[in-house]
Amino acid sequence: MAMADREAVATELVRRLRAAGHEAYLAGGCVRDRLLGREPLDYDVATSAAPEAVQALFPRTIPVGVQFGVILVVAGGMPVEVATFRSDAAYVDGRRPSAVHFGSAREDALRRDFTINALFLNPLTGDVVDFVGGQADLRAGIIRAIGDAHARIGEDRLRMLRAVRLAARLGFTIEPWRPSVSATRSSRSSPRAPHAGASSFWPRPAFSPRCFPR
Repeated sequence: MAMADREAVATELVRRLRAAGHEAYLAGGCVRDRLLGREPLDYDVATSAAPEAVQALFPRTIPVGVQFGVILVVAGGMPVEVATFRSDAAYVDGRRPSAVHFGSAREDALRRDFTINALFLNPLTGDVVDFVGGQADLRAGIIRAIGDAHARIGEDRLRMLRAVRLAARLGFTIEPWRPSVSATRSSRSSPRAPHAGASSFWPRPAFSPRCFPR
């Protein structure tokens, strides 16, 4: 299926969720790539609808991660991941949260890994929702962790590898670690400036994988 068709299917899911009274957006990497003028690899939807509401609204669903609020909706012959807004409890295995709590779009953004991956887009209006300064980091070509960077990496150790791969793919620079108050700020702190609630995690000197093949 062409990527334009994938976008159309995901947009239709957002439309139906909103028509049913739920908040819904395209989320994560597809928003990042669209804003960069790149073709997204896939499309994900984030919503205020609880998993059971998503299952009731769409006829073909697969509860691939219902305990984390994730439902796979099959529409137009294409599976689209629809995830309920959530915040995460403590990570105990360096990979996944021990529990999740369904919440708001802002809470969902703050629990994500990097600012450029925490953007939401209403495809019906083109409006971008940015709680963490992700758009500014896209313009600057920076990969920056949300909240306490060390905590973000400790929660899921694959995030460090993900940062390197993302930097290589986009030609971005991973923000260097700076020992400061922001480095010890709670990962749930409220953003008050374009990069508030975000901190960096890479040891000095800054690492830029622009020399990597893309």
